[in-house]
Amino acid sequence: MPKKSRKTIPTNLMTDVFGQGISIDKISFRKADFKTEELHELATESHRDSGYTFHFIQKGTVHIEIDFQKYIITSPAIVYMHPNQVHRILSFTDITVCALSMNKEKLNPDYLDFLEKISPSKPLLLTKPQHVNIFTSFSLCLNFSKQKSNKLYHLLLKDSSNTLVALLISEFLDHNNAENILPRFEIIAKNFKQHLEKNYVTLKRPSTYAKLLNISTHYLNESIKSATGLSVSQQIQDRIILEAKRLLYHSDKSVKEIAYELGYEDYPYFSRLFTKITGMTALTFRQQKYE
Repeated sequence: MPKKSRKTIPTNLMTDVFGQGISIDKISFRKADFKTEELHELATESHRDSGYTFHFIQKGTVHIEIDFQKYIITSPAIVYMHPNQVHRILSFTDITVCALSMNKEKLNPDYLDFLEKISPSKPLLLTKPQHVNIFTSFSLCLNFSKQKSNKLYHLLLKDSSNTLVALLISEFLDHNNAENILPRFEIIAKNFKQHLEKNYVTLKRPSTYAKLLNISTHYLNESIKSATGLSVSQQIQDRIILEAKRLLYHSDKSVKEIAYELGYEDYPYFSRLFTKITGMTALTFRQQKYE
């Protein structure tokens, strides 16, 4: 089968019939349903989600790849996807998945702030009490989503979905340790990561991020090294290279187009940077997906 030509990374748009910016559903997949190559390719296509998305794997096992990291996830588990992340299913057994996706306009601003802070998160395996608690809350949201004749339908859907998001965030925060017990350098590293995620295309100097955080460049660098073992410059470069990898692997944009999209008018400089960070040229990296 000929490969599709892609100038952008495919985005999975939310099933949002009523224009609420909220999609919620419970779906069961059987491996036997994807017999043809075309159906299998459709099910395993790399993509981004248009909203902040949670997949509650209630039954079965799924093998997924998120930004080139592979995970084998056995139910019960929660997978959180930030809209920037590229992911795909590699294989699965018969599974049941509850999915909730919300755009930023419908999210409580405080919850949106937390969602930015906890991204990227590894899939979270659930204990039995967590499973029961989350499934009960999800079932309530799903029930509200079907009550379209209710005069308070829009509010019920939005408020219940935000409550579910808050519950899910709390589980990730409990797993990763609450911020108020983190040392100062860890808090600075988290705040730096938030600014980096929003500005890596336009802001590439450590001093600029230090100014945004109202600290010295030296203190920022010390904090990031204590938290990650890397310098601020390395963190900035790694974030840029991650986006470059996404575009090289999941789209057909040229290296020159990708360099420009990531804020580099000096295409040869970007090429040298990619080789320095990854140990291979951009074209060699792209060729790996065909091997």
